[in-house]
Amino acid sequence: MYTLVNNTSQKNLLDELTQSLTDCSRFYFNVAFVSYSGVQLLLDSFKLAESKGILGKFITGTYLNFTDPKAIRKLKTFNDFDVRVFLATETQGFHPKAYIFEYDDFYKVIIGSSNLTNYALKSNIEWNLQVIAKNDATNEEFLNYLKDSFDQIWDSSLETTEDFLLQYEKHYRGVRYQDLVHSPGVDTRQIFTYPLGPRLTPNSMQKSAMRELALLRETGSERALAVAATGTGKTLMAAFDVQQVQPKKMLFLVHRGIILEKAMESFARVVNVPKNKMGLLTGNKKSYDADYLFATIQTMKNEFHSYRPDEFEYIVVDEAHHATSPSYQKVLDHFNPKFLLGMTATPERSDNGNVFDLFDNNLAVDIRLRQALEENLLVPFHYYGITDQTGVDLSDERLTPDQIAEKLNVTSRVDFIIERMNFYGHDGPKRKALGFCITKKHAEFMAAEFNKRGIPSAYLTGEDSEEERMRQIQLLESDTDKLNVIFTVDIFNEGIDIPSVNTVLMLRPTESAIVFTQQLGRGLRKAEQKEFLTVLDFIGNYSKSFLIAIALYGSRSVTKKEITHAVRKGFRNIPGPTNIRMDAIAKDQILEQLENENFYALKYLIEDYQAFKGALAGKIPYRLQDYLTLEGAPDPVLFFSKSVTSNRSDNYIAFLQKVEKDNELVQKLASNKSFMGIYTKLQSYLPLKRPHEFAILELCFDQERFTKEEAIQQVNRYVDGDQTDTTAHALETFNLKYADKNEIHGIKIVEEIEGNLYAFNKELLTCLEDEEAGPFLSDAIHYGLMRYKNEFGHENLGYPFLQLYSEYSQREVGMMANFRNTHSSFRGSTLQNEIGGAHYFLFIDLHKEADIDENINYKDKFISQKQFQWESPNNTKVDSDRGRDLTQNEAYGKTIHLFVRKYKTVNNVTQRYTYIGPAKAISYQNEKPIEIQYLLENKMPIDLYQEFEPEKAVF
Repeated sequence: MYTLVNNTSQKNLLDELTQSLTDCSRFYFNVAFVSYSGVQLLLDSFKLAESKGILGKFITGTYLNFTDPKAIRKLKTFNDFDVRVFLATETQGFHPKAYIFEYDDFYKVIIGSSNLTNYALKSNIEWNLQVIAKNDATNEEFLNYLKDSFDQIWDSSLETTEDFLLQYEKHYRGVRYQDLVHSPGVDTRQIFTYPLGPRLTPNSMQKSAMRELALLRETGSERALAVAATGTGKTLMAAFDVQQVQPKKMLFLVHRGIILEKAMESFARVVNVPKNKMGLLTGNKKSYDADYLFATIQTMKNEFHSYRPDEFEYIVVDEAHHATSPSYQKVLDHFNPKFLLGMTATPERSDNGNVFDLFDNNLAVDIRLRQALEENLLVPFHYYGITDQTGVDLSDERLTPDQIAEKLNVTSRVDFIIERMNFYGHDGPKRKALGFCITKKHAEFMAAEFNKRGIPSAYLTGEDSEEERMRQIQLLESDTDKLNVIFTVDIFNEGIDIPSVNTVLMLRPTESAIVFTQQLGRGLRKAEQKEFLTVLDFIGNYSKSFLIAIALYGSRSVTKKEITHAVRKGFRNIPGPTNIRMDAIAKDQILEQLENENFYALKYLIEDYQAFKGALAGKIPYRLQDYLTLEGAPDPVLFFSKSVTSNRSDNYIAFLQKVEKDNELVQKLASNKSFMGIYTKLQSYLPLKRPHEFAILELCFDQERFTKEEAIQQVNRYVDGDQTDTTAHALETFNLKYADKNEIHGIKIVEEIEGNLYAFNKELLTCLEDEEAGPFLSDAIHYGLMRYKNEFGHENLGYPFLQLYSEYSQREVGMMANFRNTHSSFRGSTLQNEIGGAHYFLFIDLHKEADIDENINYKDKFISQKQFQWESPNNTKVDSDRGRDLTQNEAYGKTIHLFVRKYKTVNNVTQRYTYIGPAKAISYQNEKPIEIQYLLENKMPIDLYQEFEPEKAVF
């Protein structure tokens, strides 16, 4: 039943609340603004509700500083009422108006425009919808969603302690009653939101990096690398870490002098060092005696002899991907700081070496585009995928860039681009756009045509001088100059910082997810008064448009299932206010390509490799760590994973042997049987599901033998908590204790010598000493650990060592469960273990082999995000031991772990199971088989839940 409550002479919201408060059994208020005037009108009703034992929960917020702390204090005087406050932030306001009343067999829900103020309750023009929903199966989904949504906000809100109230009252008085002399005509109450906080505090990336850097130093590390997207605050991160270390003297090295003074200003805002103790060392400024010295490498390479090797306790190297060059090496070899920190957005490999190796493969933080958006470190973007409707035919894959440019250089396409550009508009008063073109001729044509149509434009290419580039950038960033658009070829893909850009035009076919991401990133830097970036992508009928979807998804290891689901759902899981829209034609084109594309085919993998190699300017990516260097890089494990392709390679070198047939180093390594055996064994663990094996392996760089205690200590560098049993299992696994019959004569990475002493495989140690083979083994070990730490952090996942919603094969689950039997024999049987009773691992295929119609209502299915229905094997009886364990698992002390996959195979490749987490049996019926309802311990994310819904299948 629905009713409109709109404050008329017949009915107002106050009447509804007054009545409902005294005849419900519980009530839940979720209201952005609460004034004392509103609370006062309901005091009698609150008192009567309290006398009847009616329980109440209030959530209000600090948004725009409207909520009166006096009102909060008054609400807290009622014994059966609990009050919490949601802290609004700069990027997340708090604006709900909901009043929920629970009765014995129904709910009354009032949601609309009214806050809890006297005007909103009685006299304002307000619209509030009142819904009466019976507590039955018809409304179950709505009511569950309503209650879950309230609970999520409740759990994210602060308890109203006396300390909190005192702080909020002080702040409230300061901003509500201040004189408005600084901004005449502006109500400053609308500017500030509690809590104001200190003048400068670390953001989430900086806090994470500081924790990791401190941990690295505690475990004896002297060097580390921080990788973070442009604009996420790397310089301030370094300043915060220097402040927590507080060295007597520090050196900050940069590649370009243009950022040096800004870096010193950033440090001055954070560190407790007088400004006169900070100084510059550049071509024309020589502050030799500064305690905190900011220097260009060009100057320091000629001055470093003036300083002792231990002069600086802490050295920061900005743009650290340049640090493998001879000029940097000359300087860094001279100094011996207690700690060396490198920072970069693109840890690309140079001809002089690997930047990861230079910093001892200690990756303190790795924040890429998607995570930076989630953490609000970049400006959100509004992406519009627009079908190029001008009849330009790009379907021929043999077209060269020049031929594509000829097809794109038509005036009708320019008119269409401008029409769409004007339709969508841009943030701010002046358009500041970058247009990415395919050739110089294309960029020149676009600039000329835009100028003809009255849109001031310029074009830049690699042929233009640095001075000309900077001049045009300054004109574009100026609010007074007329320049609106710079068209460019390649040079703005990375490394150029233009914070105020508010529009990006993708005017060329996307041939690389990496290049697309780099171009998108040029507009994501935060700037004053900049709210969002507009991205217009003109999608032609070329064969690789699906790469756009992969780039937008933002994951290194995206699957066909995931990306197809994301496109169909309009990328609904993109973080924050970022929004992605594709018109119907572009969306259908991409979905059709995804349906026909076999991500696992050798042809596709080779194309993916060649595109990545092209992004590296043609350099061969010899090492797996090379794939950590660029945003949007492919997942190299797919190139050799045994679970992916029938054309598989045993390891990455074997794959390179196919694509780099004339490369001497690759062919030489491939012919080294001893190396290839060890290399294949190590890469069979990738990507790591737990770090224990490879953490132990790190010991082999310094010693031939080790004790179990040393192994445990090494594992604890990567995982918190007690890892004694899992470390022992890792050692047993390395020793082939649980190998299959065809594996028992394989390579034992470690062998138990006696008691507590272990030794590394002699072939492994010999290969590590080899100048050519050694770096590749080292790379595999470090890649595995870096990738694991970046994806899972240090969290102790407990027993079994399973990450919620990650994918596993049955054999891998056996390994994660410390299964002390042949791992391939693990098939979800009951597993007894010394840590805590019995565990059942249920592996469930939602679509059986004989499935033809996807919409058949199978017995095994998700009922909701919190409930799963499972049908036992046909021979299971309720009164059997197994039947009781499965139907009453909690009572019998059993833990049920659910693993689900939608399809057994995709493109003839066996799929892994998704770990849904522990579950509790709540009801059952029938037997032989038994139909059991399981309540999930963790509510599934909506996107994952929808992937598994049969009527919303992605294939």
